Amino acid sequence: MVGARIRMFRVDRGISQTMFAERIGVTFQQVQKYERSADRVGASRLAQIASVLGVSVGELFESSRPGSPGLN
Repeated sequence: MVGARIRMFRVDRGISQTMFAERIGVTFQQVQKYERSADRVGASRLAQIASVLGVSVGELFESSRPGSPGLN
């Protein structure tokens, strides 16, 4: 779920995987693993990702179900 939210926010902001990877200090392959949820995202990296995307860490965990207050 977190990986899908990371991808959604990244794509919504028009940031490529390569550019995103450079901003958070990993390879683009690692970004792909995060987005597919193949690798876990550590707390400090999650905070860095949220900062680059301009969202709170909590927003990366919010449900994407219809009616979710965080998505209105």
